[in-house]
Amino acid sequence: MPSPTQKALARVPGRLRPFLVQHRKLVKFLLVGGTCFLLTMAINFGLKLTVLHAKPVVALTIATVIATVVSYILNRQWSFRTNGRHREAVLFAVVSALAVLVNDAPLVVSRYVLDLREPDVSSFTQEVADFLSGMIIGTLLAMVFRYWAMQRWVFVHREAPVEQPQPEHV
Repeated sequence: MPSPTQKALARVPGRLRPFLVQHRKLVKFLLVGGTCFLLTMAINFGLKLTVLHAKPVVALTIATVIATVVSYILNRQWSFRTNGRHREAVLFAVVSALAVLVNDAPLVVSRYVLDLREPDVSSFTQEVADFLSGMIIGTLLAMVFRYWAMQRWVFVHREAPVEQPQPEHV
């Protein structure tokens, strides 16, 4: 029985299949990331429109942390399932904490350095600036950082060294 990935690939135009197969880990990472982006956006706006209206950085941080936990589970089970180490959860947490800071930085700059907030700008301008800086720019920067860091430190596949035959002494 074909896997879900094989079923999805069967629907892709033939000329794209070799590229997708060659870069399957990146494609899976991007699909997980897209799913978590939507989750982050939903939680962020839910929090900003209710209990954390005056605290957009806190709302984005909470949304990002929740989506990061989901990302770990999905990436571990699907994107990077052939890789692993015993300390990976700790390394994932460290990389993700740094990525949350990377994600929040553009929003902090937008709100508190450039003063793109009420009363200096309209409510609409504030929300557009928050979305572009936090959800778009922050997410893109954090995505690049996460992919690089996950490949480099977290989901690293280390093969056992191959023993070389020893020459016989006469």
